[in-house]
Amino acid sequence: MFWLTLLFVSMTATAQKDVTKFLGIPVDGTKSSMIQKLKTKGFRYNDRLDYLTGEFNGRDVRISVVTNNNKVWRIVIEDEVSSNETDIRIRFNNLCRQFEKNEKYVPASFSDCTISSSEDISYEIMVNNKRYEAAYYQMTDFESSDSLVMQKKVKDALLAEYTQEQIDNFETLSEELQEKMYESARKIAIKMALDVMSKKSVWFMINERYGRYRIIMYYDNEYNRSDGEDL
Repeated sequence: MFWLTLLFVSMTATAQKDVTKFLGIPVDGTKSSMIQKLKTKGFRYNDRLDYLTGEFNGRDVRISVVTNNNKVWRIVIEDEVSSNETDIRIRFNNLCRQFEKNEKYVPASFSDCTISSSEDISYEIMVNNKRYEAAYYQMTDFESSDSLVMQKKVKDALLAEYTQEQIDNFETLSEELQEKMYESARKIAIKMALDVMSKKSVWFMINERYGRYRIIMYYDNEYNRSDGEDL
């Protein structure tokens, strides 16, 4: 019963091949493969400028595929048409609300990311170098989760606090020790879940050029991001 309960708690803790997805496509593999998959979604590739164009979330956009060591680690989506300050405020706030109500995402921060109607965006960007952005994590894909891997990782972490005998004979322990062990396992599982989700980052920001504004969105596979391995 202990391990069944623990498995339920830790369902989001670890997943095999569970990476950020864009339109259902894993942000992974080679650049050419990613471009071909995006073309099947209706996007058109411009060989000369090296980006794709099409419609995403109701807007005409440009999509760039970014790699590290020949592996895709980021998809960049930029508005094709720029907006004025009023429209970009509405667009940014609408995106925040869309992500917040989407069950596939959890916010990276619980602070309010929306921009108030009284804020002078152009002044804040030009004078105070303020950066308007909002970040989210994609939830773990349960279908790709490996329960045995999850169980082993939590068990291994518990061995720092408890003996193998205590873990194997959980049901024979005192009620007090059972509660303490379960609470330890719960905290371990939550930390594992947060670590995994932090690798599946989706965020967006306002970009200003000559008094006009665009939303740039990023779907990042943090597993493939450069981590100084080439230094």
